[in-house]
Amino acid sequence: MQISDLPYPDPGVPDARSGPRFLLWLGRGQLGGQLKSLCWGMLHFTGVAALPYAVGLGVNAVVDREPNRLLLVGALLLAIGVAISVGDSMLHRTAVTNWITAAARVQQLLARKTAELGSALTRRVAAGEVVAVSTGDVEKIGWFVEAVSRFLAALFSVVLVCVGLLFFAPELGVVVAIGVPLIALSPLPLLPRATRRADVQREKAGKATELASDTVAGLRVLRGIGGEELFLGRYREASQEVRAAAVRSARMWALISAIQVVLPGALMITVVWYGATLVSDGHIAVGELVAAFSAVATLLYPLRHFQEIAMAYSFSRPSAKRAARVLSLNRTDAAVTAAVEHLARTEPVMAPAPGGDLYDPRTGLLAPAGRFTAVVCGDPDLAGRLAERLGGHPMDEAAASDAGTDTGTHAGTDATQEATAGAPSVLLGGVALDELDLDTARTLVLVQDKDPVLLSGTLRELFDVPASGAVNSAAALGAAQCADVLDALLQSTPDGVEDPMDARITERGRSLSGGQRQRLALARSLVTDPEVLVLDEPTSAVDSHTEARIADGIAALRAGRTTVVLASSPLLLDRADRVVLVDEGTVAAVGTHRELLQREPRYRAVVTRETDEERGLGGAEPTELTELEEVLTEIEESA
Repeated sequence: MQISDLPYPDPGVPDARSGPRFLLWLGRGQLGGQLKSLCWGMLHFTGVAALPYAVGLGVNAVVDREPNRLLLVGALLLAIGVAISVGDSMLHRTAVTNWITAAARVQQLLARKTAELGSALTRRVAAGEVVAVSTGDVEKIGWFVEAVSRFLAALFSVVLVCVGLLFFAPELGVVVAIGVPLIALSPLPLLPRATRRADVQREKAGKATELASDTVAGLRVLRGIGGEELFLGRYREASQEVRAAAVRSARMWALISAIQVVLPGALMITVVWYGATLVSDGHIAVGELVAAFSAVATLLYPLRHFQEIAMAYSFSRPSAKRAARVLSLNRTDAAVTAAVEHLARTEPVMAPAPGGDLYDPRTGLLAPAGRFTAVVCGDPDLAGRLAERLGGHPMDEAAASDAGTDTGTHAGTDATQEATAGAPSVLLGGVALDELDLDTARTLVLVQDKDPVLLSGTLRELFDVPASGAVNSAAALGAAQCADVLDALLQSTPDGVEDPMDARITERGRSLSGGQRQRLALARSLVTDPEVLVLDEPTSAVDSHTEARIADGIAALRAGRTTVVLASSPLLLDRADRVVLVDEGTVAAVGTHRELLQREPRYRAVVTRETDEERGLGGAEPTELTELEEVLTEIEESA
């Protein structure tokens, strides 16, 4: 694989059982590139290893006054110089190619896993962790892959030098053969401590990155509540912790580097002292001493690659472990089983016929085909997890527990675990979504979570998404009440742009308000026109009058299509064909909004924000309900 051939048509299925296994899998996938790099490296390092012997031969030729032999040595030195130069150039080229292609493969794998898991990924792994894995960790993994071939070539040259000295100058060769392995193995006792310090540094850096990204994302809100300085102070503290950890890690690696300088220097002094004694006693010639000294001096170069491979592995092993952890995530254990069974079938599972009901066996939620169904959950986090399930991304017990930990809720309770662990797949038209190909499932069911992301670009590019073609962008923008959003985009776009579709959106739509971003994301979801559209709190950031018009727009635009909205707003609930109350993970009541207000205290407590005291008195009085109905009617008429 060459850099020009990237990206990979298929990055493959990684062995994500552990970090070392993942590194081994990467290496097996690049055997051709590693072999090329090893061959060029052997040419380069063989030339380096042969240089001292050629110098020794030249010195002996001068001492023996043999000009013809000196000319041969000169030709040999020229050939060695060419080998060193060509080998070094091609080794660098092939090694860097291995590094870039390995990093690209890992990034493709991470991108594919991110697309597969969707928003469920950040429920399992912190967003800062994902960013750190896809940036710094990818680079460290590529570094190790690059260093392997250079290390093997350097090892070959070290063995070649030691063996050559044993034949050229046996007395000095024994000293070198004993000293070199000791120098090469000397950093090993320090590597575990150096690795631990590097892990601490990387962990603190990941937390600082996550804190920075969260601060930037919420900067507008922080400035509004006067919390900007507080979070900046927290980031400064986190940054100083990263700096201190980096200094501690650098000290350990500096100690390892010092050992790699001191010990070879001590070996060189020993060789010179012992060799001078042998020359004075007449046991070896001057040329042999020069060759031995040059060989030991030359060994400093390949020995540096021993330190590099130790550092590369120490840094890449935890990085590979973290990457393998992300790549090993699946939607659920049940999904893995279903995938295996799916591969074992002779015939693929066919997509359900249009017009099927959406049914969740775990909660008992039924969304009839072609109807506008609203779902009310007392727990917002449960609503988010239910939306993921309806989209074919049910979470296993560990994921639910992690999600509860991240959000500060009690997601680790028995009720939550029962609602997530071992839950059967959601059915669409009687077909389990987990058994369908992921692309097919997403074409049928689209989920918009409560915090959708807008990428930078033009509005036209924002709506360039897979769609049925039945809904155009103008109709979707109208249903989502985006007229003021278009005006705001045109005002913030340089002069000369008259078509709102050519107006530019900043990254994450930060130039827009929260309600404007929410409405643009809703319009994008409406354009896709999926068979089933699941919306999680699509109007939580807009005012009541706009919300009422959006509810009417959704109902009109999605007429005859299955729509599920998870919300607690009376304005949305009153427009729904049917309302479902989900309490403690199961369906507790079904009816229209006004019916449930009359007869279901639990529903009334969520929708009207009824207090515990009012609930204890038997709920709101009929006069209060009448007043609420009058308000709803008033807003409906004004809309």
